[in-house]
Amino acid sequence: MLPEISKIAALPLGSVKMTDPYCENAVKKEVEYLKAFEVDRVLAGFRKNAGIKTSAEPYGGWESHLIGGHAMGHYFSAISQASVDPGVCSADRKALKSKLSAILYGLEECQSETGFLWAGRISDPENPEIQFDLVEQGRGNEDIINVAWVPWYTMHKILAGLLSAYEIAGEEKALEIAKKLGGWVCGRALSWSEKTRAVVLNTEYGGMNDVMYELYRATGEARFAEAAHVFDEEPLFDDILSNRENLLTGRHANTTIPKIIGALRRYQVMGKKLDCGRYLKVAEAFWSNVTENHTYHTGGNSEWEHFREDGELDKNRTNCNCETCNVYNMLKLTKELFKITGEKKYADYMENAFINHILASQNPETGMTTYFQSMATGYFKVFSSRWEDFWCCTGSGMENFTKLGELSFFGGSDRLWVLRYLSCELRSGDISASLTSDIENSGKVSLKVCGVKTVTLRLPDWSDGIKIFSGGKSAEYHAENGFIDIPAGEGAELEITFTPKLAALPLSGGKGVVALKYGPWLLAAKLGRENMTETRTGVHVAIPEKSVSDGVLKIGGSAEELIAEPQRFVKKTGLAEFELGGLKFIPYYLIEERYGIYWKIEK
Repeated sequence: MLPEISKIAALPLGSVKMTDPYCENAVKKEVEYLKAFEVDRVLAGFRKNAGIKTSAEPYGGWESHLIGGHAMGHYFSAISQASVDPGVCSADRKALKSKLSAILYGLEECQSETGFLWAGRISDPENPEIQFDLVEQGRGNEDIINVAWVPWYTMHKILAGLLSAYEIAGEEKALEIAKKLGGWVCGRALSWSEKTRAVVLNTEYGGMNDVMYELYRATGEARFAEAAHVFDEEPLFDDILSNRENLLTGRHANTTIPKIIGALRRYQVMGKKLDCGRYLKVAEAFWSNVTENHTYHTGGNSEWEHFREDGELDKNRTNCNCETCNVYNMLKLTKELFKITGEKKYADYMENAFINHILASQNPETGMTTYFQSMATGYFKVFSSRWEDFWCCTGSGMENFTKLGELSFFGGSDRLWVLRYLSCELRSGDISASLTSDIENSGKVSLKVCGVKTVTLRLPDWSDGIKIFSGGKSAEYHAENGFIDIPAGEGAELEITFTPKLAALPLSGGKGVVALKYGPWLLAAKLGRENMTETRTGVHVAIPEKSVSDGVLKIGGSAEELIAEPQRFVKKTGLAEFELGGLKFIPYYLIEERYGIYWKIEK
């Protein structure tokens, strides 16, 4: 495995066990879902296209369409992650590992001599690669039901799943299959003329550059890096570096974000051999643009999958905001930028988006996940069905809830970075940590660490102050760049007390429109369960049909006054419950009915 450029190391996935009750339930529900998948149905499309007899049928929704296999790529990643999650019982880890091995043996049987693997429906049985041919001819998205959709997007998911099985679950067979499939990618991509390349890159291709750089890192084979660079969309990168106004307006968000992850991966993997500083600058500039101009207070972005005008978030609040895949990918990008730079703004975003979008994206009773999350007031969350949807966000949702501990800690024995304050336990080699959080009631966090010389605490911007006791004595500390270093010797017991802030946050582009926040929790008003009917948009994506609110809240004061004096909303007993204007507000991620995050404040 070739090294990557990083200032701060990520701990191995599976090092952290979440003990926060909400997260524990989330993992449990996700694992129940993953265990219910049938291996034969997962493999059905691959077997049919390979001419192998099977009585099983592919799963429904998008998995029965032209991009069948995309969600199953996510499934490979999810079960790989769950198979090493210490929050999953040993029997379930064993069961999932068995499924993973069975799927890999099935894929090996389906793989052609050229290395090609495909599960999507094909219109010409004599040519299983026909969608790729049609995309090269400029016919991508011509008829996404019958002709061609986004085959390279799906190929990215399959390859990413295989690499997860190798890198996380230790399945050598997965790397063998990925290398053969990567060879097929090389044969195709490295043969394109510049004209054909431009045509192909005009159709969504996921993170093909990212995954091929990862395959190069896993194998050291230069051909994979060469093919990855074919998918680096240089005109887009130039545009991002121009920093012109509205440069992202109208772009499909989840098409664009993975391309930038791939650019950053080029810097990480190739930077020691080549002058790749440009690609880091691209990633930094893109991240700043998205978070400053296009991001709601949940950490989500976009309206009906697209970036809109810079700073015009209020007028673009609808029932189709904040695609969950976008946050999944923004968190991937942000994690790598934090590893490279150590900058606090990346750690802040990771915590906020995790709590206020990712945790909010799962139904805690069924384990199903959201596609969109409405930012317009008066709608409700809509979740996927168990076997009939398989949207892109169904797949990324599987991954989100099998790596809940991923962003809690970074570093190693010399320095352990503590980025989140949700209850969890860390075990990695000689390093151990136990974090118990009671921020919502007492503001206190208890942290015990062993095998660590320095503990570096993130100083959150949602707290009005911090007090630290070490070994029962008040600890002196110096905050620098938003972090606090505490000498730990080889171990320490810290008591940390935060003072969570009440805040009214203005929304870009909205006069008098605010969201309410307490500590790390974005708040939403509870608006009841009246007539929660659904409709469909796009390719059979379920969305809430009607709102029940005009989004106006009269409080006897102005938005400016509320921003200056947020104490106008009053904390009640229980987990961060508040009242304002006759409405009850609770953390958005806990909402299970109609809600309102944003309100136009009137006297």
